[in-house]
Amino acid sequence: MIRAAIIEDDFRIAAIHQQFLESIEGVTVVGQALRASEAWELLAREPIDLLLVDIYMPDQLGTDLVRELKVKYPELDFIMITAANDRELIAKSMDAGAFHYLVKPVELTKLSEIIMRYQGRKQLLSEGKLNDQSDIDALFGYGQTIQETVSDLPKGIHPLTLDKVSELVCTLNEGTSAEEIGERLGASRTTARRYLEYLVAEGKMRAELEYGIVGRPERKYFAN
Repeated sequence: MIRAAIIEDDFRIAAIHQQFLESIEGVTVVGQALRASEAWELLAREPIDLLLVDIYMPDQLGTDLVRELKVKYPELDFIMITAANDRELIAKSMDAGAFHYLVKPVELTKLSEIIMRYQGRKQLLSEGKLNDQSDIDALFGYGQTIQETVSDLPKGIHPLTLDKVSELVCTLNEGTSAEEIGERLGASRTTARRYLEYLVAEGKMRAELEYGIVGRPERKYFAN
C-alpha cells in the first residue's frame, strides 16, 4: 500500500486530488497540508511514501521544500503539481528528484498512469532482484510502461495487484477464499473476488464449492 499525502494551499483542489488518489487501488491518503510548514508537521506524525506537492505555496516554493525534505527523509518520493508549464521549474523539479511533474488541472487518467508507474518502480525495487536490463530500464522509465500493460486488462484489474493475488494463491496449497485474500491484501472481499474470478476465467486457477456444517457453501480458489 502506497501512503500518500497532499501539499496544496487550495483546499478545494486538495480535496479533488485526494478523491483521485483514493480511487486508485493500492493508494491511501494519510493527510493534507495547506502550506510548506504544515508538511513538516505531517511527516513528523505519519509515515509517508509519496507527496503530491504544489509548487506555488504561501510560505515556500515546492521545489525548495522538496530539497529540504529530502535531506531528512531521503526515501520520500514526490510528484510536483503546478499551473505553470515552466522550463525552469521543470528543471528544478527534476534536479530535486521529483518522480514526475503534472500541470493543473490534473486529469484522473493521467494521475492514475503516473501512480501506476510509481507503484511499478516501487515493486521492482522491493523485490530484491533485477533479472535483466529490461527490469533496470523500467526503473529509469524506459521500455514498456505500466499503462501499456494495464490496457491489456479489463477495467478494475491492476497488474501489480493481480500479480500479488497470484503469488498469494500459489502459497496456499489448501485453497483460499475471497475473504482471506482480501485480508492479506488489505482490500475488500469484493475486490479480492474480482481478481480471483478473473484468474479463474483466464485458466490460471480453479474454483470449487466447499460445504461447511452450517450456512451457504463457500467458494474456494486453488492454483492450477
